[in-house]
Amino acid sequence: MAKHALITGITGQDGSYLAEFLLSKGYEVYGLVRRTSTINFGRISHIQDKIHLVQGDMLDQTSLQAALEIAQPDEVYNLAAQSFVGTSWTQPTLTGNVTALGVTRILDAIRHVKPSAKFYQASSSEMFGKVRETPQRETTPFYPRSPYGVAKVYGHWMTVNYRESYDMFAVSGILFNHESPRRGIEFVTRKITWNAARIKLGLTNEKLHLGNPDARRDWGFAGDYVEAMWLMLQQDQPEDYVIATGETYSVREFVDTAFEYLDLSVEEHVVFNDPRYTRPAEVDLLVGDASKAGQKLGWEPRVSFKQLVQMMVDADIKMLQDGLPTY
Repeated sequence: MAKHALITGITGQDGSYLAEFLLSKGYEVYGLVRRTSTINFGRISHIQDKIHLVQGDMLDQTSLQAALEIAQPDEVYNLAAQSFVGTSWTQPTLTGNVTALGVTRILDAIRHVKPSAKFYQASSSEMFGKVRETPQRETTPFYPRSPYGVAKVYGHWMTVNYRESYDMFAVSGILFNHESPRRGIEFVTRKITWNAARIKLGLTNEKLHLGNPDARRDWGFAGDYVEAMWLMLQQDQPEDYVIATGETYSVREFVDTAFEYLDLSVEEHVVFNDPRYTRPAEVDLLVGDASKAGQKLGWEPRVSFKQLVQMMVDADIKMLQDGLPTY
């Protein structure tokens, strides 16, 4: 009989890739979707007839319990969050309610409805923030530098707490930055590739304005990272894992790679250090050590930084040429 999986945040970047991956493994896939005035199923439209969508909200405990009753999942992947670091400064309370307390709600719902279900929590490299050591690994102390990072730390420790208190199979994947053509337009990586494509196609004469060009990140491909999520739930023992490439690049290097690929001048089209895009507290450097995941899960990234940037640029060129709406 096919395994059942419930994915919160299924309409997002990671949720859509994970749903595809689990379908390829023969799972019955259930996705939690929130009732909103504007529905955006763009990332899952090509698989919508193969998955089951159930209504629920990370702010509403009762709806989460109802969703679990319907899905009867063997595995639950909690990818739902207010996931944009920038927005967490302007909506800190909402970020805490969804990204932090939402984890408690789903964990407690599982405890009451389906305690045998294996649980995956989407933790984040933003928890390391003002880093205590480089590279960052599972034992590195957290020092979050945004309301988003703080909320993710709460969710991470609540997952540990439920694992140790109730003997639940609950794990956290501490994923470093992972991008794709399905990344939201508000994220700096997609903002870069989308605008580079628009400039190349002659759709805009405006310059691209960015914040700190020297911030360095460990960027991987989301499609690679969702496989790591699944692998964590196939182990005999629940453990937390850092998932990363171990390589770091600056925002400026991301821009250079995208614009050079399209034979465009960075100096001519890009403005750095725009004060509108600086944050109250910056995270300067994140780079992960995923050696534990390599040893225990047999996981390693396949897509290189350069391949990732070019994949995103190509997808944005095609999306614009085809007149498709962006994510």
